[in-house]
Amino acid sequence: MTIAIGIAGTGRMGTAFARRLIEAGHKVQVWNRNAARTAAAVSAGAEAVDLAQLAGCNVILMSLTDAAASQSVLRSLADLGLKGRLVIEMSTLLPDEAEALAAIAQAAGADFVHCPVGGTVAPALKGQLLGMAGGTAAAIDRAKPVLAELCRRVEHLGTVGAAARMKLAVNLPLAIYWQTLGESLALLRGAGVPEDLAISLIADSSAGPTVLKNRAQVAVDTLAGTDQPGTFDIAGLAKDLGLALKLGEAEGADMPLSRSVESRYAAALSAGLGGFDGASLTRRAAGK
Repeated sequence: MTIAIGIAGTGRMGTAFARRLIEAGHKVQVWNRNAARTAAAVSAGAEAVDLAQLAGCNVILMSLTDAAASQSVLRSLADLGLKGRLVIEMSTLLPDEAEALAAIAQAAGADFVHCPVGGTVAPALKGQLLGMAGGTAAAIDRAKPVLAELCRRVEHLGTVGAAARMKLAVNLPLAIYWQTLGESLALLRGAGVPEDLAISLIADSSAGPTVLKNRAQVAVDTLAGTDQPGTFDIAGLAKDLGLALKLGEAEGADMPLSRSVESRYAAALSAGLGGFDGASLTRRAAGK
C-alpha cells in the first residue's frame, strides 16, 4: 500500500529514511530548517515542501537534532493543524522529552509514536533497522506499515518513555565498547601482532559485538592512522552517553564506568574528532 509520508529533518538518517521509503514506492515530502539540506533526498525522488505542506501529510516522521528541535518543530506543526495525523518521532530522547512531545501531538488531535531505532544509514537503506516503539496500541498499529519498511524488527515496548529508555540502554554499551576495545589493544603493545589480525580475532570471539563484526575494517584503518568519517560518530555517541548518564542520575543509578568514559569522549571532542567513527576513540585509548 502506497502511503504519503512527510519527513521533518533531512540529516543522514532522515535522508536515508526518505530514500528507503521512496524505493518502497511511497510518496515522500521532506522539510528541513536549512532547505539546502533537502537536496540529497530530493535527488532521490522526494519533494521539498514548506512546513504547512508537511503538516498536511497523513504520516509525519521526525528525525531532528535533539529534543529542543523536535519540540519546536512539533509545536509549529500543531499550530498549523495535526488533527487526524500520525507523528512518528525517531530521535534519541530522554523519557520525559518523549512524553512532552506525545502530549503536544495528542493535544493537537494526532496519534503519536516514539520509535528510536538501532542502526545507522546502511541498515536504514536496506530496511534493516531495529525499532523500539512506544505509544498506544492504536497508534502503533497505524505506524506499523511505515516502520516495517524501515525496520527488520519492531517491538512495542509500552509507553513512549519506555521506548526512550530502551534506546538509551541499547546505545550505552556501544559508547563504552570503543573505549574498552582500545584498552584491550593496549595490552598488545610491542607484541608484534598485526592490528588487522588482532581486530579479526576479537571480532570472531565472544569479545566482538555486532558493531565490530560490521566495522572491523573501519577500526583497522583508523588504528593505522586514518580516522574514518562516522555514520554514528563520536559526537553522536557522546550526546547519547550524556543522555544515558542524565537519566541514570535522575533514577539514582550508580554508573561509574559510564561516567569515566564520558571524560574520554569529551577529550576526543576537544581534539576535533567529533565527526569521526567511534573507532577513533579506540585509537586514542590504544595510545595510537
